[in-house]
Amino acid sequence: MKEKVLSGKKNGMAMMLLILAMYAASVALIVMEVRANPEENAPGIMAVLAMVLIGIATLLIPGLKVLKPQEALVLTLFGNYIGTLKGDGFFFVNPFCTAFNPAAGTVLGQSGDVDGGQGGKLTKAARQETTASKKISLKIMTLSNARQKVNDVLGNPVEIGVAVMWRVSDTAAAVFNVDNYKEYLSLQCDTAIRDIVKIYPYDVAQNIDTTGDGKADDGSLRGSTTIVAERIRQQIQSRVESAGMEILEARITYLAYAPEIASVMLQRQQASAVIDARKMIVDGAVGMVEMALDRLKDDGVVDLDEERKAAMVSNLLVVLCGNHDTQPVVNSGSLY
Repeated sequence: MKEKVLSGKKNGMAMMLLILAMYAASVALIVMEVRANPEENAPGIMAVLAMVLIGIATLLIPGLKVLKPQEALVLTLFGNYIGTLKGDGFFFVNPFCTAFNPAAGTVLGQSGDVDGGQGGKLTKAARQETTASKKISLKIMTLSNARQKVNDVLGNPVEIGVAVMWRVSDTAAAVFNVDNYKEYLSLQCDTAIRDIVKIYPYDVAQNIDTTGDGKADDGSLRGSTTIVAERIRQQIQSRVESAGMEILEARITYLAYAPEIASVMLQRQQASAVIDARKMIVDGAVGMVEMALDRLKDDGVVDLDEERKAAMVSNLLVVLCGNHDTQPVVNSGSLY
């Protein structure tokens, strides 16, 4: 179902004045009736006319609608969709029309539904107001579901949290195409996160294809957060298109290994860092030893045989690769 915007309905002020005039006229008629026939028990023609005016005015009051900026009201008449009121203003519609919004009482962990001053929870008055109002907000909302535990492509459990910025683009589709568009969006966000996260490793891994082109690449959850978030946004958008919602942006707000393997993965990362550091130290030490031997040979400082070279290399590597400062031993005798 496509949205149909009602235009030319901003005549609420004129109708309100008309209703007030009808009430005033009914009061005047009753006063005139009392003065004209003070002793008659049966109501006269003016009293009957006054009651008719009161009934008509009371019947017209439900047709007055007030909308603030970025609000909409989906109207139905005896079960049929007749249109949507959009834009701020004072409107008057058929008083028999009813506003329809099945998600009016749904409260999610998102902006517009929670009160920041109450720790993310609605107060009782705010919850009653949300339930009673049938208006649909057209503002940009931020949905932040609970953190999920998902297995990455290597099977490691990962905890991830994603914030999704969205808004209603088609009020009729949002209200009539799904049962509850807020709950529908929340569910689609959770499933899209699982579908995308399971493609990537937490960190860069060998022989992993994250783009679907059949070639291994360097994609990872930790190193490609922008790309992963964009793919999540596209996945959610494809699923909520028919529900009249637009996904503007998705951002990863939390990413970490699950607690049960976090300590093991930390040790693994520390071991990898130690190995890389040791490799760099050894490469540098070998280069320095090689340079020292070449300089001694080229400058003719000392002529060492293979056994003395091996001893010198061993001593230099101990000095250069050791974790602690070495204690020198002075040889006061002959080198040989």
